[in-house]
Amino acid sequence: MYTLTQWQINGQFLNINGQQIFTKTAGSTNKPALLLIHGFPSASWDWEGMWDELTKHYFLVTLDMLGFGLSDKPINATYKITEQADLYTQFLKRLNITDVHILAHDYGDTVAQELLAIQVAAKSEIHIHSVCFLNGGLFPHVHKPLFIQKLLLSKLGWIVPKLMSKQKFAKNLTTIFGKHTPPAPLVIDTLWALLNHNNGLRVMPKLINYITQRKKNEQRWVGAIINSNIPVTFIAGEQDPISGKHMLEHYKKRVPNARVQGFADLGHYPQVEDAKAITQAYLNFRKQI
Repeated sequence: MYTLTQWQINGQFLNINGQQIFTKTAGSTNKPALLLIHGFPSASWDWEGMWDELTKHYFLVTLDMLGFGLSDKPINATYKITEQADLYTQFLKRLNITDVHILAHDYGDTVAQELLAIQVAAKSEIHIHSVCFLNGGLFPHVHKPLFIQKLLLSKLGWIVPKLMSKQKFAKNLTTIFGKHTPPAPLVIDTLWALLNHNNGLRVMPKLINYITQRKKNEQRWVGAIINSNIPVTFIAGEQDPISGKHMLEHYKKRVPNARVQGFADLGHYPQVEDAKAITQAYLNFRKQI
């Protein structure tokens, strides 16, 4: 497992859209580009368990979104999904990448849906060849936010960062992991450190607004999956109370010729809980296409 210090070593900070953004690439540029998009409230470090194996097959590209991880966390930013999507587009352009595959998780699913929506509308500067979603709120009305997420969304949201402790964070995290795959101490320590970096707790009430944005843009973002003419798959830990088995079942109903794979013993962070199995599932998807 990569410690945060080890993860940071080969990354670099770039000024993208006027903000300092932590970015990271690995692998040969001759290989197909794979863009990894992380979730809430974590960072690109979520992919550390899959990183080395995926590097053998692809040119990996990732970053910590604005408000997340090691990147800037300005208190006055609006934190729109469209702006997060643009960060990835600008980064890919800077790397001269025009063709890409996407692997996304949680909040990152929504960002991937926006990138896909731009492509469906024939306005994309980047050509996306395939998308793999991990656990996330692909269908807003089926998504079941945690109590703490509902609280963050409410008028009392500003209180949450003041009351949040590492112990409470660990407890919330454990409830969304699989029963037999709880977060290791290093996972808790790292995610907590990333959350607190650059005074990150204070922007959480602004970041959580993605749940509201999902509802407002439901037609556009759900339509992006349904109307897309590229291979799309949904791989999910079924024990996830937020977007697990119920999301998988709904996805199968709504998406024509749905490609899905459920993992009965995993929770909301399948790539952290069993990186090897999720890497294999992803590689199998890519072989099929």
